[in-house]
Amino acid sequence: MTAPPPAPAPEGADVAMLRVTGKQLQADGVLTLELASPSGARLRDWTPGSHIDLVLPTGLTRQYSLCGDRWDPTTYRVGVLLEPESRGGSTYVHEQLQVGDLVGAGGPRNNFPLVPSERYLFVAGGIGITPILPMVHQAELLGADWRLLYGGRRRGSMAFLDELAGYGDRVQVRPQDEFGLLDLPGFLGEPREGVRVYACGPAPLLAAVERACAYWPPHALRVERFVAEDAGAPARVAPFEVELARTGTTVTVTPDVTVLEALSRVGVEILSSCRRGVCGTCETTVLAGRPDHRDALLDDDERAADDCMYVCVSRSRDERLVLDL
Repeated sequence: MTAPPPAPAPEGADVAMLRVTGKQLQADGVLTLELASPSGARLRDWTPGSHIDLVLPTGLTRQYSLCGDRWDPTTYRVGVLLEPESRGGSTYVHEQLQVGDLVGAGGPRNNFPLVPSERYLFVAGGIGITPILPMVHQAELLGADWRLLYGGRRRGSMAFLDELAGYGDRVQVRPQDEFGLLDLPGFLGEPREGVRVYACGPAPLLAAVERACAYWPPHALRVERFVAEDAGAPARVAPFEVELARTGTTVTVTPDVTVLEALSRVGVEILSSCRRGVCGTCETTVLAGRPDHRDALLDDDERAADDCMYVCVSRSRDERLVLDL
């Protein structure tokens, strides 16, 4: 079967065309893609926790964490879980995308950065191991004290076990069918200063980690979500205006559409991926007005600054927002 031609990148989007140079099954339902420039050119540098936005030949855009060797200047590696409720992205990658095909790649972007610390505790669930894997490599490289608790439904569904085996007992592999639910209190221990906790995985796991870290020092815990939490009712149910500062154009956003959709209707294309407020692809600078932040990315301090928003889900508290577009 001949693959469709690569989808055109949205106008003004920061997207590079890359070739699939490798496709390998890592576990049941999990494969990795290796991507490189068709010309062999150097790729953009990235840091642990980064992701790219993969623009598939079908036109779908999906977010995947980089999980390869960040010191390899010519190759990106991403892990892709075959989602039972896939909207088409993971199914296409698993069943149709072939070595040699071209895809678009936006980024890298990092909404889950590894901050300096002498001690780290990493918690990963399922495909949540993908952003954690390069963090483990980085912590080891820096000589930091670290441990990883890695859970999954069963051992056969857990990717990268061979790569992690070299770290010995610093890595605790705990498939649920063998050990039950992860023993988070036992792994995390008592709240203490000087430790950073990083967690990525399904929503129930992250909720459990947040409960376990409720009394830890502020900002000790950082999580990355696949699905945004319920943000509740919007702060404003009436229509509001969005002014595009660079052109002076004003767009009305009604309650039934997102800011992203309203902008698209007047020809303003912004690269987006998840459309659920979890990937950060559509981040837009706010010049005036107060956004109604409905994403799963910004912390309380960042929300209070009101200088950016994710237009796929966030709205406005005021009658008018001015965006740097």
